[in-house]
This record gives sequence, C-alpha cells and structure tokens, in this order.
Amino acid sequence: MKILHLYHDIMNLYGEYANVKALERILQKSGIEAVTDKLSLGDSADLSDYDFIYIGSGTERNQRVVLEDFRKYKDEIKKYLDSGKAALLTGNSFEMLGSKITDSDGQSYDGLGIFDFTTTEQNKTRVTADAVFECDFSEKPLVGFINKCSEIQKIETPLFSVKMGIGNTAEDQHEGIRYKNFFGTHLTGPVLIKNPYFLEYIAALAVGEDVKLNTEYLTYEKAGYEVTVKELGMRN
Repeated sequence: MKILHLYHDIMNLYGEYANVKALERILQKSGIEAVTDKLSLGDSADLSDYDFIYIGSGTERNQRVVLEDFRKYKDEIKKYLDSGKAALLTGNSFEMLGSKITDSDGQSYDGLGIFDFTTTEQNKTRVTADAVFECDFSEKPLVGFINKCSEIQKIETPLFSVKMGIGNTAEDQHEGIRYKNFFGTHLTGPVLIKNPYFLEYIAALAVGEDVKLNTEYLTYEKAGYEVTVKELGMRN
C-alpha cells in the first residue's frame, strides 16, 4: 500500500505526522507492506499511484505558501477524490480545497475550487477548544482539540455533528467536510492517535473491504480514548 504524506515538513503543527505513523503501524500489524512517500514544496507526484493521501495542519502563513504549490495538483486531486480513494486533511489544510480564503486583513486567495465553500479568518483571533464530535459512520464519537482562526461557509456535506466544541462557524453545529472517502476536519490531537476507532475505519477504507485488519494491539489506545470521552463528558 502506498501512502503520500504531502508537505510533511511545513504542514506539521501539533505532531500531525503521527497520523501517518498510526496508519503505517496498523497496516504493518496486519501484514500489509506500507510505503510512505514524504513530499513537499517543489516536488511532484502522480497522485493516482497512491492509496491514501494525508496533509496536516500549518500556520496561516505556511498554508498560503503551500497553496501556491498545491495548485499544480488541482486536476489530479479532483480525479483522486472523485475516484473514491481515501484521503485525510486535518487542520487548515482542507481549507485549500475550497473556492476562496480571505485572511484577517481582507485579502483573498483563490483556493483550488474542488468544493464551493469559502474560508474567512477572524481578525487574528484564535478559537481553541476541546471537542467531541459525532458522525454517521461510527457509533463512537470522535475527540480532539480545535485551534483555528477561521470560519467556513457553504459546506454542503459536513463530516461531524458537534456535541461539544466548535463547528465550521460559531453558529454551525456541524464540522469539517466529507466527500466519498475524503475527510477534512480541524480536529487535531493527532486525530488518528486519539481516536483508534476512526483509525480502524480509515485504514479499512484505504486497504479495501476484503482485507482483514489486525486491531487487537490497540488495547491501550482504546483505553485512553475511553478515559478521554468520559472526562470530556463530565464537563457537560
């Protein structure tokens, strides 16, 4: 199985590289050879060669730099997502797939336009919060942390319902975006470390339904997840 970790060095806040490490581990424990290519600014790749693509979160400044480089993949990333292959973009990386990003000074940058949503940064004010999100593909809620300065409008197919924390906007009770097997969320943590059941789900999508995964080793991860869910639930 081939994994592409794009902009691994510049979009890597909050230890987001660990999401790829978690995926590599579950594949290796299942007897599946995992090969990860780490590419960044100025590199090039044929996205159709990969079974899973990941981009992590970066500063707003780094996001702009990456956005200009990411444009070269516009047609390829659209074909990749349309094909139903698995991809995860966390933090502000998924904002690049929208139609426009407007910074806190009012300057606008064209996104890749894969989706119609728009992103607006809020006057250099960051919003931080622990989060508990629910989704239709798992009985288990997802937990993590949100740290952002943006609001996102016009997402037609959100990924999560907000049980605790922050949605795409201050008034929105939904967060992130899902399209086929593409997942975009501001949830960090890293999200696949904090949510072993989500890790299982993502891995299964990447390898296909016919492949049996070994998840027995996730004992401690699942115990830690249950503690987190319990502690966050006590705040409500």
